[in-house]
Amino acid sequence: MHSLREPQPRIPMATVTRLSDHRRQRRVFFSRAELDQLLQIYSHQVMRGAWRDYAIDQRDGAATFSIFRHSLESPLFTVVKYAQSESRHGAYALLHRRVRLATGSTLRAVLTELEREMRRGGRPIGALALLTSS
Repeated sequence: MHSLREPQPRIPMATVTRLSDHRRQRRVFFSRAELDQLLQIYSHQVMRGAWRDYAIDQRDGAATFSIFRHSLESPLFTVVKYAQSESRHGAYALLHRRVRLATGSTLRAVLTELEREMRRGGRPIGALALLTSS
C-alpha cells in the first residue's frame, strides 16, 4: 500500500502512433481487372478438377494469390504482386511451392508462364524437377 505522500507509479495507458507513419506502409492490392484474369484461369482449372481452393493474402509490400490442389496442402502456385520499388526483377512473380518460376513487369507475362505450367500438368521441368522430385 502506498502512503499519501508517495507518488503512484506511472503506467502508460496507450502507445501513441502517428497516422502519417501508418499510412506510409506500402499496401498492395490486386485490381479488379487483375483479379478477373486470375479468377478466369482458376475457374477453368476448377472445372477440370485440377484445383480446389485459392487464397488472397496481403503482406507488407506484396499481395499474393495462392492456388491449392487440396485445401489442407501448401499452395501449388502463388502469384505475387510487389510494390513498385520493392522488386528488382519485375512487379509480379510466379512461385511453384516457394520456387520462383517467372517474374515480369505485367501480370499477363506471369500468367503466360502459369498457363505453360498447366499444360505440363503442373509438373516442373528441368532443374526444378530435380529439386522437387526427392
